[in-house]
Amino acid sequence: MTTLTDLYPSRGVTETAVPRQDPVVWSEPGTPGPIAAAELQSYERDGFLAIEQLIGDEEVAVYRGELERLVSDPAIRADERSIVEPKSQEIRSVFEVHKISEIFARLVRDERVVGRARQILGSDVYVHQSRINVKPGFGASGFYWHSDFETWHAEDGLPNMRTVSVSIALTENYDTNGGLMIMPGSHKTFLACAGATPKDNYKKSLQMQDAGTPSDEALTKFAQAHGIKLFTGRAGSATWFDCNCMHGSGDNITPFPRSNVFIVFNSVENEAVEPFAAPVRRPEFIGARDFTPVK
Repeated sequence: MTTLTDLYPSRGVTETAVPRQDPVVWSEPGTPGPIAAAELQSYERDGFLAIEQLIGDEEVAVYRGELERLVSDPAIRADERSIVEPKSQEIRSVFEVHKISEIFARLVRDERVVGRARQILGSDVYVHQSRINVKPGFGASGFYWHSDFETWHAEDGLPNMRTVSVSIALTENYDTNGGLMIMPGSHKTFLACAGATPKDNYKKSLQMQDAGTPSDEALTKFAQAHGIKLFTGRAGSATWFDCNCMHGSGDNITPFPRSNVFIVFNSVENEAVEPFAAPVRRPEFIGARDFTPVK
């Protein structure tokens, strides 16, 4: 059995920033796909790509109706794949929606979605994680600053930075209702976080991140170097972002909900192995072990 070299050691004694060891765009220049060359260059530089309208209004209505059906279903609420807000006890996220719902499964297979993932990652892809995020008004909590890859590497065993996420808005993203924030260019540096991973850390981290969070000092340096971009847009807009982007979102204290579909595509050439810095794997509804390509 071949032992993989850990290119990104984390969860040790000290916090360390190291240069990225992997490409950002894995496909060869000129590879056909829905993303224009200039947009790919922008994604390579900044780590994200914002699309003003990925899906139309009628499609938004279908997906939002399905989201509302899922979060109001008592069986879904009782399922371990549903995460509730600590204070309000309202559903915050429902994981593995592409397996729970055929409507969201079709969205995953849509060439406007999976085609962009293949073009960025330079291979066939599978779904590492999918979920709907429901950020109701009046107090829905945010997600603290983090790199997804730090967690997916440490706790799910993804070896390389060959993973891309897309957040598709199902409600208006204002500048006031807890929108996504990314530090442009932060994906070029891996921040190895300090501190060991507790067993079953996911049970706490899905409500409020703790292990794998950067220090205030590191975040200050990152923000000073890269700035912070807040994403706004109408329902149907989408943001693609690299797995190592430093990102987060604030609380939503407005009356206006912010709901989205979140899909994580991983290259079939970057299959998950055993966790690099956690005692056990996370459940498969959070970090998939089914590597079947999306077709």
